[in-house]
Amino acid sequence: MMERSLVLIKPDAVERNLVGKIINMYEENGLKVVKLKMETISRSFAAKHYKDHIGKSFYEPLIEFITKGPLCAMVLEGENAIERIRKINGSTDPTKAEEGTIRKLFGTSIRENCVHASDSMESAMNEIELWFNNN
Repeated sequence: MMERSLVLIKPDAVERNLVGKIINMYEENGLKVVKLKMETISRSFAAKHYKDHIGKSFYEPLIEFITKGPLCAMVLEGENAIERIRKINGSTDPTKAEEGTIRKLFGTSIRENCVHASDSMESAMNEIELWFNNN
């Protein structure tokens, strides 16, 4: 099934000049970039994006991290895109990610793991709306 997913290339990857390499990995796997922008987000916008994590122990450090500098937000499209993107990204913990995944190659910690991707059709729709239609 043709799907769309939000992907964020996080500030740690932007800072390390990995944007092109990461986008290339998605494109080489048959995914198409259909929307793309770079920006530094505000704390209030980050709070909307991470609303499901409010109150958790890692929430404040997560907000600090995601707002520390520019990130690259994009919408990728392809057959079974959500599942494929999550496989390309690898485990949230780079030390547990499979060889050849973005997080194994470029991630440095659970928080600084280079990328975010929608985890379901519902979150993809909500995140794409937030990032590309409400601004």
